[in-house]
Amino acid sequence: MSKSPKQVIKDFHQANIINDETVLENYFHKDLVLIWNSTDGLSIMNYEDLIAFFLEIRRTYNSLRIEISHLLQDGNHVTIRYKYYVSTIENPEEELGISHFIGIWEVKDDKMYRGHLVSQPVTENDDTTESYHKVKV
Repeated sequence: MSKSPKQVIKDFHQANIINDETVLENYFHKDLVLIWNSTDGLSIMNYEDLIAFFLEIRRTYNSLRIEISHLLQDGNHVTIRYKYYVSTIENPEEELGISHFIGIWEVKDDKMYRGHLVSQPVTENDDTTESYHKVKV
């Protein structure tokens, strides 16, 4: 039985990306393309690029938690707003908010197929100790 596109995106963002090595292959379409605007500029990434990106995340952080504030579906497209929280290998007891994201994903064959992502690092003006107020998930 097929999941809704919204459920696919929600499940991926709630998965244990750090410890479960099957997450990426279970959620990423082999023909995936992500267009990502960040403080470093524009990046266009494919399946292999994202696998390499998350391998580096696994090497760098002890834990990764994603807190979703918005999750909206329109057909096969899902819009998500979320924040990354991490703990480092050196200090696993301290969790830090590191980035804010807004993404739009097209889901095909129950996998993330085309994505548009905008991210911004957490700044000293952000309230990183409080959770997002959940608006619609």
